[in-house]
Amino acid sequence: MGARSTTTAVEIFGSVYYVRGSDNDGDSLRELASVVDSKMREVAAQVATVDTAKLAVLTALNLADELSRCQKIQEGERDKVREKVRQLTQELQQALRD
Repeated sequence: MGARSTTTAVEIFGSVYYVRGSDNDGDSLRELASVVDSKMREVAAQVATVDTAKLAVLTALNLADELSRCQKIQEGERDKVREKVRQLTQELQQALRD
């Protein structure tokens, strides 16, 4: 049986949004909304516009940039782990042959 769908109210930049998700998503949605709200307020303090649509787009671009940077770092770390596993596998195979 699937999770029930519930609606969670979140506030972002002074507006309330009702977001539908599973029963377990409420806390996660509120946490994400808080991140978006904080970033939107940060962007609003840096730009000279009161157009919330423009602020939302600039915020989305900022968050996408942060996500992209994190993904690149994570991929680099994955590559390091793969290389270390490869090296250790070779060393283990060599030790087992000796």
